[in-house]
Amino acid sequence: MNNTSAMDVRTSRRNLLGQATAAAAAISALSLSGCSESAKRPFAKKASGGLIADGDTILLQGDSITDAGRARGQENNPNDGRALGGGYAYLIAADLLCERADANLKIYNRGISGHKVFQLAERWDKDCIAIKPNLVSILIGVNDIWHKLNGQYNGTLEVYEKDYRALLERTKKELPGVKLVVCEPFVLRCGAVNEKWFPEFDGYRAAAKKVAGEFGAVFVPFQSAFDEAVKKAPPAHWAADGVHPTIAGAYLMARTWLAAVAGARA
Repeated sequence: MNNTSAMDVRTSRRNLLGQATAAAAAISALSLSGCSESAKRPFAKKASGGLIADGDTILLQGDSITDAGRARGQENNPNDGRALGGGYAYLIAADLLCERADANLKIYNRGISGHKVFQLAERWDKDCIAIKPNLVSILIGVNDIWHKLNGQYNGTLEVYEKDYRALLERTKKELPGVKLVVCEPFVLRCGAVNEKWFPEFDGYRAAAKKVAGEFGAVFVPFQSAFDEAVKKAPPAHWAADGVHPTIAGAYLMARTWLAAVAGARA
């Protein structure tokens, strides 16, 4: 990877951490508003059914988009705002814990910045199996292509699909009855994202959808949501570097996730 690429990645992550701090405050305000005026929030009540049952332990897994500056020292504490980071995972938890306050849900975020599918697999025993979740949501794939384009990784689309399939097989085997949610990798055409990403990136999206279908997982169409969103505001409004969502982007992700998961049945 050249110096310019390395600087771009470091800058993106510094910006992400800064956004996470601001997002936490903004998201808290949004979630508290939802508790008193949930009728005004189009997705809040939808989350009361679907795939999520009372007493469920929910695990959100992935890379920096899920990580969003979470506090590692608090990661064993479910429903802790510091442990949930400042992104879509925090927003999902805020909504569920407000709208289903009596459901005894436990929500964990174990996303780690920079990770690819094989790195999820390396830490899966500790960061998934040991938690014994009833529902596992995974968003992974952008680094599998980004790091390849930057010269940091020599993986391929075929490796991504194979590794993803193996990870879901392992999860199903070790956690019988687990409910799976596969989130669509997404990018916006701005910042670090240029024409070199395409059409290969579309293959990663298709692979995620394919493995979701093979395992009966709920598929969350993030790219479709952002494709609609850019009709209202430019790509940088939703993800300044094309990869890491802004506050608005994180909110859109939470809405999309809740709508997809609430609309599914176990």
